[in-house]
Amino acid sequence: RIREDGKDSTPEHPYLYETDVEISLLGGSCKSPVDNFWNGSSAVYILQKATHNGGSDSMEESRTEDAVYASEVLPKESPGALALSVGRAKQLISLYTMVQNPNMTCLGTSDPVVLPPLWARCDGSDPQHTCWIGAEPLRAADKATGLNIYMVSCDGPTADKTRFANLEELKMEHKIRHHSSVVTTKGFARYELIAAAAMEETMAESGSSISVEITWSGVEKILETPPLISAATLNVALESGDPRSPVFYLYRELQFLLALAEGLKMGVTEWPEPSESESALKLVQEFLTDLKKKLDGDCAFGNKNETEKIKCDTAAVDSCIKSMFGERGDLDFTEQLWCRMKGVSSYQELIDCFTLVIKSLQRAEIQPWIHQGSSSFLSQLIQQSYHGKLEDVSLSDITPIQMLLEIGLEKMKKDYVSFFIGKSRIPLLFQDYFISTSVDLQEQVHRVQKLHHMLEIMVSCTGLLQFRHENLFPLTQICMKYYKENPLNEKHVFQLPIRAALVKKFYQNDNPEVWKVEISSGHGQKEVKTTWQISASAPVEHCTSNNSGFLLDSTVNGSSEERLYFITTTQCSQVHFT
Repeated sequence: RIREDGKDSTPEHPYLYETDVEISLLGGSCKSPVDNFWNGSSAVYILQKATHNGGSDSMEESRTEDAVYASEVLPKESPGALALSVGRAKQLISLYTMVQNPNMTCLGTSDPVVLPPLWARCDGSDPQHTCWIGAEPLRAADKATGLNIYMVSCDGPTADKTRFANLEELKMEHKIRHHSSVVTTKGFARYELIAAAAMEETMAESGSSISVEITWSGVEKILETPPLISAATLNVALESGDPRSPVFYLYRELQFLLALAEGLKMGVTEWPEPSESESALKLVQEFLTDLKKKLDGDCAFGNKNETEKIKCDTAAVDSCIKSMFGERGDLDFTEQLWCRMKGVSSYQELIDCFTLVIKSLQRAEIQPWIHQGSSSFLSQLIQQSYHGKLEDVSLSDITPIQMLLEIGLEKMKKDYVSFFIGKSRIPLLFQDYFISTSVDLQEQVHRVQKLHHMLEIMVSCTGLLQFRHENLFPLTQICMKYYKENPLNEKHVFQLPIRAALVKKFYQNDNPEVWKVEISSGHGQKEVKTTWQISASAPVEHCTSNNSGFLLDSTVNGSSEERLYFITTTQCSQVHFT
C-alpha cells in the first residue's frame, strides 16, 4: 500500500504497522539515515518504533488492515527511543523476505512486485550491538531472485587501537563466511582540510567545510595512509561572510546592495548605522570639490593616487591573495561615488548626495569620466551633461534608491569580472549569464550574490590549499555550471576531482574523519561485501555519544593526539529464492 501511495510522490508522513512499528518511504533524493554505510540510490523503507501510544480507532484499524496513515510526522522522542529490539527487527525482515519470495504461493500474492529495500532501526541490545538490519532485493527482470541481508553493528567511541580490527582476520572471516578463495579490498578515507589548514573554530561553526575523500584499491593494513596516486574528490561547502576572509570588504558592500534591493522591492530600506568617521554626504562634497579643482582641460581623472585614496577597506587582504584580488585601479566616476555613498545612513542623506551631484552636472562644474557601456541612469545623465543638455530629475519615491542600486551593481559586477577573467583567466563566455542587464534589477542582484559565493570559494582554495590556476579553473567551471541552473545555495557541496598528491601535506600527517575498508568477493548480483570503518562522528544517529570526535588530550592542537572513533562493521549475506 505504501508503495502504491508513493508512486506519484513520496509520502510525507509515516504509516503505522501492528501498533508498534512505523514505516516511512524515503525517495531517492531524500537524505537517508543509512547513507553512511549503504550506497543504494533507490527509494527505501525505514522501519522504527512507533512514536505515539493509545487505543484510538485508528489503532484498532491497524490491527485489521496492517498499515494505516500515522498522524504524527516528527517524533518528539530522541532517535534512541525509536529503535526496535533486534528480535523484532529480524521478525520484520523475515516477513519482508517471505513477501518478496515468488515461491510463497500460500500468501496469495499471484503477481508479487519487487519492493524497495527495507531497513529496520535496532537498539543494539544483542552482543554484536546491531544498530541496523537491512534487506535489498536481487532482481532478474521484474522478479526478485533473492535478497542481500545486511547487519550493521556499531561500537565506541574509543581511542584504544587494540579494539581495531586486523585486516587479515577480516579477510579470512569473509572468505569463510562466503566460501570465497579470492577477495579484493578497497579503501576510503575522508579528511577535513579546513581543520588541517589550522583554521579557527569560528569558521568550522559557520557551516563551512573543505574536505577531501580518497579512494584506492589494494589496502594493506588498517588505517593506512592513502597512496599519493589515489583518486580523490575535493568537497567544498562555504558560507560567505567570515570576517577573516580576504574579501570580507566585498561581502559588506554586497550586504548594502542587498539592503537597497530589498528596500526597492518592499518599500522599506534598512540603512546602515551612521559612520563614526566622515558621513557619506561629507565624502561626496569633498569628492566633488576635488573634481572641480581638477577641471583644467583634462577630463580624465582617477589617477593612481586618487584611486588609492578611495579604495575600499582592503587592510585585511592577505599578501598572497592581494596579488590576485585587490581593488581595481580603473574606477570611474560612478564607481568612486558608490565607494563614498555605500555608507549613506538615511533616505534624506541619499537625496542630499545625489542633489549635489546633479547640480554639479547641471552647472558643468565637473566633467566626469565613465566606463564605456555603462547603462545606469546616473551614467545617462553624465552622458547628457557632455552635450550641455540634462533632463530634469525628480529625486523622490524610489528613484534615488534605484539610482544608487544601479551604480553599485555595475561597480560590483566589474569587480567580480576583474577577478574571474583578469586574475583567474576564466573565459568571458560563461560570464554573460552573471553580468546580463537584460533581466530585472532583483535578478541581477541575485546573480551577483552567486558571483560572490564563487569568489569566496576560489579565495579560500587559493589561500588555504595554495591552489593554482589549473585547479581553480575547473572548480570555477563547476560552480558556474551549477549556478547557471540553480538558485543561490551556500549549503551546496561543490565537488572537484583532484589528485591526492595535490593535498598530501594536509592529510598525510593528519587523522581521518572517516577511514573505511571494503572487502568483497563474487561478481554482479553474487557480489558480497564486508565493510569495516572508523568515524569521528557517530554514523548511527540513535547510537550517539556526547564525546564523539573529542581528543584524549584537547589542550594542544597537534597530530600526535589520539582521536575517539566509532567502529562500524557491515556484513552482508545472501538469500536466494531459486
